[in-house]
Amino acid sequence: MKTIGIIGAMPSELKDIRHRLPDSKTKKKSGFDFFVNQVGDTKVVHVCSGIAKVNAAVCTQVLIDTFQPDAIFSIGVAGGMQPEIHICDIVIANEVLPHDLDLHFLQDYPPYCSIYPTNETLVQIAKQTCDKLEIPTHTGRIVSGEAFISDDIIKADILKRLHPYAVDMESSAIGHCAYLNQVPFLSLRCISDDADDQGELSFDQFEKIAAKRMADVVLEMVQHF
Repeated sequence: MKTIGIIGAMPSELKDIRHRLPDSKTKKKSGFDFFVNQVGDTKVVHVCSGIAKVNAAVCTQVLIDTFQPDAIFSIGVAGGMQPEIHICDIVIANEVLPHDLDLHFLQDYPPYCSIYPTNETLVQIAKQTCDKLEIPTHTGRIVSGEAFISDDIIKADILKRLHPYAVDMESSAIGHCAYLNQVPFLSLRCISDDADDQGELSFDQFEKIAAKRMADVVLEMVQHF
């Protein structure tokens, strides 16, 4: 039996998954509520980490220590960073990294890695699933930091330095933790805003739509894991 861990930062990002996976068994550990379901031959463990990198990293380590997942999915919403990426498109990360830290601190000191790759097999399953559901997708870098990006100047700076496809607040921490534990990892993000001066307005309008689309993709992926 394989086990998939699904991490969302906010309750709203997991609401549709929990509605479609009723009768969960729950396990409370280190302040996190883990919801456990059996989907075919796969155990699905879904958990709300809380927002930002510390919450995400602690939650990921507790998930790994408690359930020994065969793969971890970081899911949720994100800000789009490239002009060809539109609201409600999905970005499939091929790698994740922080945008608010000098990367040499990670590269030149433990863990001697500053950019964390996602699992190629999981990327392919995600692409095939999105194609089946006719959802526009983009594969590229996702960056994370300790702020909701809704400023044109800050967005331009991140783009110039790192050329990401999307920006969020958790993926790099989850990828960092998965890398240290050698657990296959994937970040999937549905675009809820353009991370610009209109970002907060767009986020409020499209968050629920984006979260539902994310649930459609992830639960379909579970069937093919």
